Amino acid sequence: MNPNSTSVEQKSPIPKCSSFLFLPIILTPIILLQLQSLNPSLPISFCPSPSFSSHLCNQTTLLSMLRHSITFLPLKDLRFSHNPTAGNTWFMSSLHDSPDSVGEPYYIRLPSTSTNNRLLCISASDPHDGSRNSYALAYPEALPYNSTFLPGFTFVSDTFYDYNNLWHGLAAILPFAQWHAANGCASPERWFLFHWGEVRKGMGMWVRTLAEVSTGGKVRVVEGGEAAGVVCFEEAVVARRNDVGMSNERKEEVYDLMKSRARIYCGLERNGGGNLGEIRMTLLFRVGSRSFKNETAVAGVFERECERVEGCRVRLVRSSNLTFCEQVTLMSETDILISPHGAQMTNMIFMDKSSSVMEFFPKGWLELAGGGQYVFRWLADSAGMRHEGQWRDSEGESCPFDDKDQCFTFYKDGTIGHDEAFFSQWAAQVLQETKVRKLKDASKKKNNRASQQGMHNACH
Repeated sequence: MNPNSTSVEQKSPIPKCSSFLFLPIILTPIILLQLQSLNPSLPISFCPSPSFSSHLCNQTTLLSMLRHSITFLPLKDLRFSHNPTAGNTWFMSSLHDSPDSVGEPYYIRLPSTSTNNRLLCISASDPHDGSRNSYALAYPEALPYNSTFLPGFTFVSDTFYDYNNLWHGLAAILPFAQWHAANGCASPERWFLFHWGEVRKGMGMWVRTLAEVSTGGKVRVVEGGEAAGVVCFEEAVVARRNDVGMSNERKEEVYDLMKSRARIYCGLERNGGGNLGEIRMTLLFRVGSRSFKNETAVAGVFERECERVEGCRVRLVRSSNLTFCEQVTLMSETDILISPHGAQMTNMIFMDKSSSVMEFFPKGWLELAGGGQYVFRWLADSAGMRHEGQWRDSEGESCPFDDKDQCFTFYKDGTIGHDEAFFSQWAAQVLQETKVRKLKDASKKKNNRASQQGMHNACH
């Protein structure tokens, strides 16, 4: 038993007896509680036979035995460190998660019949080592000594990423936004945040605001004194795989809901769209890593191509100094997003359906970045956008190392050059396609508005 589960040690009330009596003595209180759960009128101290020890007929004794039988396990199970996402994952590895239906995220819901309606209890204060934090299941009548009972819903999130980066944060809150929409729009009383089982105290402002918009209530994170001891949750929803299991169709529905709610929160028209004859192009620049080496030259290429198309206008923006609502507003007024690969591209979820995205990479990413280089292509597909392709810089300094990991670190935060001829041709093509599509999709936008209105109304 984890010593954090209680600060009070009591002498066991079970008398010393023959070993063959030990198993029934332990099982009897559990069976009695189950009987009572099936028939609430049945007294918990009911004795099935006079031959049973009088100790077992005492409610206090029964509850004490149950409390002493609670076993705390490490939140982060190091036995699975070689493959942390396999099976039940290394977070709460003894508990099975499952989707509510095909195409849904994976959840653990507690209490549940599969866990005999026991509550989830967590003892977690370590921000550096998840194996030193722990969890247990306990009957509501017999919670651990000195534990704190927290009423209402609690969202428990464990992520491989973090809660500050826009894309990482979006991946973490997506399953909870889906759960909220699918369960009568119930909002959590609090969030308990983990990264590899390590406690996290908060979210970045963009992520926090989106979480609040998407789940219908203020984000209150379990922290400080409340998290210092054992806390037990009346109801808990645990997500530990981010959006794994979600179909593109389900993701698109959730992104639509996020967009609709974010626009309303920011005082915008829910459906945006702009004028049909207008094409709104936004160059979203970065500072430092993965920024353009010559922003002026890059901007000049797209401005010249835009001037050739009636109704086209260009905006040059840095997202690093924009508030959440300024970013939502900017994207709701963008038909073509042009940006280096980076978290700022997550804002594409606030663009109108069928808007276009053009993405740029520094040298070395194609060969070394793995699947991470495709996340915004996947996001565009899931959110109903058009990913128009990726341009990869082939020029620049070569990696001086033989090790691939060292080389990726070398290239990861490099800067991006430009190819004026290619950029001009690419921009002209996307502009022309956008102009035709905006005229053709007028009727489709009406259908999208009706769909978004329906999802929005479902949560009010």
